[in-house]
Amino acid sequence: MRFILDTNILIPLEDSTLPLAQSLASIVRLANEHGHQLSYHPASEEDIRNDTNECRRDATLCRLDQYSRLEENNQCVWNEADVGNNDAIDNRILYSLHLEAADALITEDRGIHDRARRRGLLDRVYTIQTAEDLLLRLHGCVSITLPNVEDIPLYSLTPLLDADFFSSLRAKYGGFDEWFRRKARANEKAWVAWKGQDEIGAICIYIIQTDERVTECGKCLEGRSLKLSTFKVSESVRGRKIGELFLKAAFRYATKNLLEHIFIHGDKDEHHFLFALLEDFGFEESGIHPGGNLDDVVSLVSSYKSLKINWLKTSIPSLVVLKSPSS
Repeated sequence: MRFILDTNILIPLEDSTLPLAQSLASIVRLANEHGHQLSYHPASEEDIRNDTNECRRDATLCRLDQYSRLEENNQCVWNEADVGNNDAIDNRILYSLHLEAADALITEDRGIHDRARRRGLLDRVYTIQTAEDLLLRLHGCVSITLPNVEDIPLYSLTPLLDADFFSSLRAKYGGFDEWFRRKARANEKAWVAWKGQDEIGAICIYIIQTDERVTECGKCLEGRSLKLSTFKVSESVRGRKIGELFLKAAFRYATKNLLEHIFIHGDKDEHHFLFALLEDFGFEESGIHPGGNLDDVVSLVSSYKSLKINWLKTSIPSLVVLKSPSS
């Protein structure tokens, strides 16, 4: 998404003499982490130049380059001859939103919110708090805890990447180490059950994806989904129901984070114990994974409300089964 930051947002962001509000800092962090663009309108630059506080004005202006500057190629048709300078600046900023120059505007100016209501744009104009709420709904994740399962970032496991535990994955999937390091840099996470000190017994790498195409025939999971990207339980810890714990973690995580689907893909014949377990949890076959072979099975439960899982006391998302850790 592309956000326009109003003047009253830009000044506190760049005024080092004032403590930065936590919600505003959260907006910047979430935007940077998830590829949203923060921009400003040329009218805001003019507004900042009118600031009588010379030090604050100069500091704000010199830091504007960290945001993208909108091009203003259209004259604001809302500015008639009797419109004052401040109102004209507000109209120009709001008019750019009307022209689809950005997805949303963030401002604490109640006058702009009132104008947006009259222009039918109020649903795209946010305060600091509502903008943070939007980004948290899109990207905020709530961790879950289960006994004997640790939720950790992948980069904390890179020192163990040469361990025998990962040998079968390297043999099966070319470029596994490079894929793992790429996901670690992306700050992806995993549920891990330990066999001993610095010795992995089981791992489930999970990734949130959006509008994922999951079958060769083009079936798409609308909304955010939880992908169980790598699922391995070593023979040394089998019989401890670690697989069940991982799936329980997946259900809880998806429910708490309002994820609409869970999916995993793999070779049904080679991983028949896993697929039998998945079937016990309500998974059903639905097609072939894009780019896979006929053994690359996809399973889906289209209506999660019909599932009966005793240990889950709340509604759960729909489920999908797919393949390989390297996509």
